[in-house]
Amino acid sequence: MTQGLVRQGVAARYSEAAIFNGVVYLAGMVPERGDTDIRGQTEDVLAQVEQRLIEAGSDKSRILRAQIYLSDISEIGAMNEIWDAWVVPGTAPPRASVQAPLADAGWHIEIVVTAAQK
Repeated sequence: MTQGLVRQGVAARYSEAAIFNGVVYLAGMVPERGDTDIRGQTEDVLAQVEQRLIEAGSDKSRILRAQIYLSDISEIGAMNEIWDAWVVPGTAPPRASVQAPLADAGWHIEIVVTAAQK
């Protein structure tokens, strides 16, 4: 094990988070349920992101960068409504939003974030 490196939620294929030198790297968070629309899936994923950050000693106000993958870029407006209500005012991180085919056809969104620990 590399000194100072901590992995959380380790599975055979990936870890849900890695923490190194005070920086939290989250794996892509996807909806736990594929039977909701983009708004519901965005809320679901952001709740997961928030929980993982808390578990890693961080929070959503400390996000350094976010990458958002949408299966249909035309849904960006609806996603942004949920995102804008979730982000702590004055702490909106640098962000990229792109259309990409996701691993499950029922998923509308996947979010990857990097954050600073407290």
